[in-house]
Amino acid sequence: MLTLETAAQVAPRLVIALGNPSRGDDALGPLIAERLAALGLPGVEVLVDYQLQIEYALDLRGREEVIFVDATVAGDGPFTLEPVAASGDRSVTTHALSPQALLEGYSTLTGEAPPSACVLAVRGYEFELGAALSAQARANLERAFAALESQLRG
Repeated sequence: MLTLETAAQVAPRLVIALGNPSRGDDALGPLIAERLAALGLPGVEVLVDYQLQIEYALDLRGREEVIFVDATVAGDGPFTLEPVAASGDRSVTTHALSPQALLEGYSTLTGEAPPSACVLAVRGYEFELGAALSAQARANLERAFAALESQLRG
């Protein structure tokens, strides 16, 4: 087991936003992160990347809650905000991980239970390289951001 020391001043809540701004609605995660960071909410740290990597397990240290934000092609509604638990990932590579696998990796590395976690999955429609954010996704972004802000302020 790896021993990891927690930094003295870690924001209790971490938002990890994922997506590629060059692929249309895949920009939903980074756009939400940009808006959230501009609010400067106390106790909230925001990270942005194209995809989830195992190295993010180190960023979970000392957190009370982590929220993963990403675009999705699934679902009929504008977004879902649901709890997620640690579990193994069936992928054969560590190139990209699911939130569940990252939480499992954290437990494996530290021997501790991971922080409380949920996934904000925002419905997207157009993911082609070079595409702009679709009007439908922009409307979904507004609703999803309002829900995320409410949760973080609550």
